[in-house]
Amino acid sequence: MEAALGLLRRMPPKQSETALSALLSLLPQHSSDLLSQVDLPLQVLRDAESRKDFILCEYNRDADSYRSPWSNKYHPPLEDALYPSSELRKLEVEANEIFAIYRDQYYEGGISSVYMWEDDNEGFVACFLIKKDGSKSGHGRRGCLEEGAWDAIHVIQVGPEEEEMAQYCLTSTIMLSLTTDDESSGKFGLSGSIRRQMKMELAVAEGHLCNMGRMIEELEGKLRNSLDQVYFGKTREMVCTLRPPAEIVQMRLPDT
Repeated sequence: MEAALGLLRRMPPKQSETALSALLSLLPQHSSDLLSQVDLPLQVLRDAESRKDFILCEYNRDADSYRSPWSNKYHPPLEDALYPSSELRKLEVEANEIFAIYRDQYYEGGISSVYMWEDDNEGFVACFLIKKDGSKSGHGRRGCLEEGAWDAIHVIQVGPEEEEMAQYCLTSTIMLSLTTDDESSGKFGLSGSIRRQMKMELAVAEGHLCNMGRMIEELEGKLRNSLDQVYFGKTREMVCTLRPPAEIVQMRLPDT
């Protein structure tokens, strides 16, 4: 099981679904563990009633149907489906409105969805999702990439309130893949994923949404910096070492 999870963590996000399917056929006895612990690239569905797109994941799925955060209806329709309580649904609606603003300011577009549900410890769990298609044909505003996808999954477990305090446990996963195709630099592809966790005990005087929003903003900033240093920084260092720019080559050449 540990070897399977290690293999999936090292697979490019675009190939993770194929790899997971192969491992499920090899390890059917671990299917529930693999499905619950492995994050796949996010998919999108259109809510015809609200005329908005929403993100599909394990957290809004019941059988083969997915619940829209906009209309609170399952697609396709499902009898005896699970729904959040009225109080939690009200918080979910507010979170979707706020997170859409956060997404537009940080990502310059994309699709976001927030889902909430009760847990067994008298608290609740919230899942904040962002999908950004940065390709020329997608909703990227800059149009610099031939293909590009950013999938962000933030799952927060909120414990019950005790003396106006609550425990928060945030697990964030970022999946990145991009491809450029330029005449001067040729075709180049880069992909990977990163996961981090943060735990905090915070006062609930300003509300759960404020606390969760600050934690997501802080951890996502750290993840962006890590991706920039690990993926882009190391790749730039390797490329410049193997194929140094012309001006550096000229400086290294001996005078004749």
